[in-house]
Amino acid sequence: MSGSAPPVRVLVAGLGNMGRSHALSYHANPGFEIVGLVNRSRPALPEALGSYPLTGDYLEALQRLQPDLVSVNTYSDSHADYAVAALERGAHVFVEKPLATNVADARRVVDAAKANGRKLVIGYILRHHPSWIRLIEEARALGGPYVFRLNLNQQSSGPTWRTHKQLMETTPPIVDCGVHYVDVMCQITDAKPVKVRGMGLRLSDEIAPAMYNYGHFQVLFEDGSLGWYEAGWGPMMSETAFFVKDIVSPKGCVSIVMAEGARSDDIDTHTRTSTIRIHHAETTDGGGFAHPDTLLSMQDEPGHQELCDREQAFVLKAIREDIDLSRHMEDAVQSLNICLAADESVRSGKEIEL
Repeated sequence: MSGSAPPVRVLVAGLGNMGRSHALSYHANPGFEIVGLVNRSRPALPEALGSYPLTGDYLEALQRLQPDLVSVNTYSDSHADYAVAALERGAHVFVEKPLATNVADARRVVDAAKANGRKLVIGYILRHHPSWIRLIEEARALGGPYVFRLNLNQQSSGPTWRTHKQLMETTPPIVDCGVHYVDVMCQITDAKPVKVRGMGLRLSDEIAPAMYNYGHFQVLFEDGSLGWYEAGWGPMMSETAFFVKDIVSPKGCVSIVMAEGARSDDIDTHTRTSTIRIHHAETTDGGGFAHPDTLLSMQDEPGHQELCDREQAFVLKAIREDIDLSRHMEDAVQSLNICLAADESVRSGKEIEL
């Protein structure tokens, strides 16, 4: 990468938790120059972001500022329209997950990126996490077929519960967080998903009657692998076994062991792994295990802001080095398709064939 390359001019749309974190990443990286911030309301911003111009009108800012990159961190229902508008004006796009609220819109964004020769990076932050990269490598080394046991339940109250209720105006928990973990499943097995079965329940009168704040689903893959994912949000959720990350194969299993005392309302808990445990199934003639479990310490792993920094460094690298993102985009559509099929299964009571 040339040190003389001009900074990438970025417009940041949406300044919630993720939008603020990504904006801080652009602010700290000399490869970027923030030309504007967009948010419908005037949010409380960290001091580092206080001097950048802020507007509530996304399309006006896009037209006036002509950025090189647009960072879309708004609520899910605007992702596709915002991304396509930017791509058609010649900007690269980073968009938070999920890429869209339906597969047709997700495909529309991917098609716009290809048609305009622009980079499209979707916010799959775990792809930049050294511990999750290692987890995937160790699971693939065992060989399939696999059983995936994954969940992320969040006991939320106050501002976090308000954010969750806002998210659920458009997107159930099994889709919002599920795309991350289904993406992990797909990276490990590489097999085609074929069927999805889902169930869900509305556990609060504070959300719309048509929405549910707890759900789980099973996805079956062509190689025989099967995955289970569970997600629930709200003040009623249990802190017991809220974070299960377990991948089982005929040869053993790889698991994330959480630190004692970890809480579901801590954003770093969602990515921090503490320890990876590798168990081999091979036994001795005496009936014991042939190998002791291996514990990989992950004490020095990055926190949430550093992960955002790594993710945006990848965006910069993709733009400057013209990285082929075809597989990245297709993977994002596939994981979204599986999670939306799970939502359809919850609502219809029927198994969905992909």
